Amino acid sequence: MRPGLWQILIVVLIIALVFGAKKIPEIARALGRSSGEFKKGLKEGNQAAAEKTAELKKELFDDATPDQKA
Repeated sequence: MRPGLWQILIVVLIIALVFGAKKIPEIARALGRSSGEFKKGLKEGNQAAAEKTAELKKELFDDATPDQKA
């Protein structure tokens, strides 16, 4: 279910009344920065997981190879 135009306008109006027109740009900037930091953290976490997975695979297959030769 998608919000309609009137619902969005009402939410924006309530936000403007609660926070004031001067605070809205600051809030938007803070949300943008936090979104960027979140994406950066996800990317770093994915890289760390991929490195650890590669390391574990290497250990697993390196350990398996001598047993197969013997």
